[in-house]
Amino acid sequence: MTDADDFAPRLPGRIGDRDGRLPVAGVDSTLLEALAVIDRGALSICCLVDGENRLQGVLTDGDIRRALIAGRPLSSPAREVATTNPHTVVAGTHRAHVLDLMTAWRVSAIPEVDADGRVHGVHALSDVVGPSALPNTAVVMAGGKGTRLGDLTRHVPKPLMTVAGRPIIDWIVLSLVGDGIRRILVSVNYLADQIIDHLGDGTRLGAEVGYLREDPDRPLGTAGSLALMEDRPSEPLLVMNGDLMVDFDARQLLRFHEQSESRVTLGVRRYTHTVPFGVVEHDDEHRIHRIVEKPDLTVSINTGVYCIEPDLIGLVPRDTMNHMPDLVQRCLESGQRVSAWELSSDWIDVGTPADLASAKGIE
Repeated sequence: MTDADDFAPRLPGRIGDRDGRLPVAGVDSTLLEALAVIDRGALSICCLVDGENRLQGVLTDGDIRRALIAGRPLSSPAREVATTNPHTVVAGTHRAHVLDLMTAWRVSAIPEVDADGRVHGVHALSDVVGPSALPNTAVVMAGGKGTRLGDLTRHVPKPLMTVAGRPIIDWIVLSLVGDGIRRILVSVNYLADQIIDHLGDGTRLGAEVGYLREDPDRPLGTAGSLALMEDRPSEPLLVMNGDLMVDFDARQLLRFHEQSESRVTLGVRRYTHTVPFGVVEHDDEHRIHRIVEKPDLTVSINTGVYCIEPDLIGLVPRDTMNHMPDLVQRCLESGQRVSAWELSSDWIDVGTPADLASAKGIE
C-alpha cells in the first residue's frame, strides 16, 4: 500500500487545496487511498503520479462513486478507473486561459504540469473564479484615448484591444476576480459606451462592475476620477491602468501594503537598458577614472499598479486633471510612507503598436 503523502510536495502559492499540499497519490494507489486524497484536498480530484511526480492519470470523486456502484472494492487499483489521458495545462498558464478551458471542457479542476509532465499544481474552478471574496475595491483607469496607438484606437478604445483572444480589460477583470476582488470600478471617458456595453454589470466575468464616468470635455487623468467615487471604501484601494497585460497577485500586494504600514504602495518592476556606447566616468576636473563598454543600467519602473489608503481620495482635487504620480508625490512631500512592491510576472504596458504586437505574441 502506498502512502499518498510521499507524493505530495509542498508548493506554496500554487492553486490547489487549502494547505498547499497537492492532491496526488502514487500510481499504484487503491481507490481508498485516492478517495482519502480527494477528501483531504476538497477538490474532487486525485492525480496519480509516478515516483518522479509525472502525471499518469486523474481520478475524480465521480469516478470512484461509479466504480463502487459497479461493485469494485475500495482495495482495487485506482488506475483501473482513472482517466489516463486527462486535460492539463502548462505550468504558468494565465488563469483567464484556464477558466476558458474549464468552460470549454466542462471540468471543475485541471492539473498543471511542466514540460516533463510533472505535476506543479491543480487549478480548481473555485480558485480560478476566485477564492474567498476580499472587501477591497479595485479601480481600473480606462478613459484614455490611446493616441500612441494611432488609427488602431480611432474607433475602438484601447482597453478593448484584443490580446490572446480577449480584450485587455477582460484580462484585467478576470485577474482581479481570480484573486478575490469582486467590486471593480472602471473609469471611462473616450468611447465610454463601448466599454460599458462590453463589460455591463460584470456578471459575465464574475465581478460587480460600476463606472466612474468623466465629462468627455474634461478628462481627469489617472487619479482625478477617484474624486468621482460616491461611496468611499473603508479598505485599501487597488488602482491600475486599463492598458496593462500583467498577472500580479492582488492578495500579496494588499498583504505587503498592510505589513509595511504604507499610505501608498507602488507596483514596480526591474527594467534594464543596455547603453549602446562606451560610458566614460570622470570627475569634476575631467580626469577619467574608467571606461565601461556598453554597460547595463537597471532601474525600478512604475508599472501603473497601486494600492492606496482610502482617505487619500480626499487629497484628489475635484474636476481637475490629476495623475497617480501626482498623488504619490503629494504623499512624499508631506512625509507619508510610500513603498515599492516588486512584480515578478511579465508586464506589458500596451501603449504603442509595438507594445500591442508584443502583447499579441502571447497568442
